Amino acid sequence: MKILPRLVIGSLQPRYPIIQGGMAVKVSTGRLAGSVAREGGIGLIAGSGMTDEELRTEIRVARSIADGGIVGVNTLVAASRFIGVMKTAVDEGIDLLVAGAGFSRDLLALGRSAGVPVVPIVSSAKLAIMAESLGASAVIVEGREAGGHIGTTKSSRVLFPLVKEAVKIPVIIAGGIADRADLMEVLKFNIDGVQVGTRFAASVECNAALAFKQRYLQAKEGDVIKIHSPVGLPGNALMTPFYQRVSRGEVGVDHCDGCLKRCSHSFCIVEALLQAKEGNLDKGLVFAGEHVYKIKEILTVKEIFHLFFDGLEPRDETHA
Repeated sequence: MKILPRLVIGSLQPRYPIIQGGMAVKVSTGRLAGSVAREGGIGLIAGSGMTDEELRTEIRVARSIADGGIVGVNTLVAASRFIGVMKTAVDEGIDLLVAGAGFSRDLLALGRSAGVPVVPIVSSAKLAIMAESLGASAVIVEGREAGGHIGTTKSSRVLFPLVKEAVKIPVIIAGGIADRADLMEVLKFNIDGVQVGTRFAASVECNAALAFKQRYLQAKEGDVIKIHSPVGLPGNALMTPFYQRVSRGEVGVDHCDGCLKRCSHSFCIVEALLQAKEGNLDKGLVFAGEHVYKIKEILTVKEIFHLFFDGLEPRDETHA
């Protein structure tokens, strides 16, 4: 029987070496994160686009479900309220802070002062080395296969060995892990853990509407396109009527709340993601990873854990 790697992030040790990706806006909420934590993984709430009170509520929901499991928050560094959101999470007693779409020294300082592990999402060995030097407890190396905003044109399978060799802290691989075959492939790389987003978005517990999840089930290999996000980064998404209009220059911004530190104002990314989450694909943007085509049914979180880990033994003290 194959023994899984043992993921240790600071004092946190999930039973299974898996982090559920934090998918904004309001796709990864307390119900999903708590369910993943209860099954023995690390569940993440996507803090981007939430008010402080909304985030506090979702953390409490996750805790009520998690049965003592590990719950974290993921927020985009590009968000104007980024540090404020993370401070709220710390005040609410969150276990873990994860950040992508940018790099933040302030977050690492917050984590050090609060005693909360910080895990930056990186796309190069250089950023991983910097993160380690500033006190990161681990890094997630994300490749071009991942859903949502991406910071590289290189595969996670190419990037991971470079990052793993460069740092001593745990390195988690993200991007292109949607089924058991993907997991078995990356286990060959001496990984410390995996981050999985898209597969969990097509779960019963995910907050997205049925129409959003069904768009995943309709996807065929090669359907994921690179979009130009107002954040200033490319993103992986599935075509919708909304993005067809964006591509033709038919969409503008009627009102701006200044939610991003920098924004091209080509369209409102928060509104587009919220509309998609609600199932309004004619007005929304559906982020998805390149392996979304492998997802054929909506499963419960428990069923997804069985899909990935049946027959694989979690590493414990006797296997250390």
